[in-house]
Amino acid sequence: MKNVTLVIGASTNPNRYSNIAIKRLVDKDLKVVALGVKKGTVLGVVIDDEKKNYKNIDTVTLYLNPKRQEEYYDYIIGLKPRRVIFNPGTENTEFVKRLQENKIEAEVACTLVLLSTNQY
Repeated sequence: MKNVTLVIGASTNPNRYSNIAIKRLVDKDLKVVALGVKKGTVLGVVIDDEKKNYKNIDTVTLYLNPKRQEEYYDYIIGLKPRRVIFNPGTENTEFVKRLQENKIEAEVACTLVLLSTNQY
């Protein structure tokens, strides 16, 4: 799989934005993997509950508040994605700086808006 999106903070709860994002990504025929607190499945996308060494991650889209992101810094940088999207409420200047130091694009945006306006 190439150009894979990793959703971090994924949830099986249909009212959560991470859940809606997974569905919209799948609807756009984009390849998706997901990481959350609890295992589950959303439209055939398995939500893992442990950090895996995913390959070909193009985009990481975050649904974790800045404090909860801290344990993922090295993990995300190690995946070497092209970009990390900070969805509303996830903005984190400390992590943005670390990403930029590792030549990873940091984008403060809403995945759902990017998808709905064909800017993803």
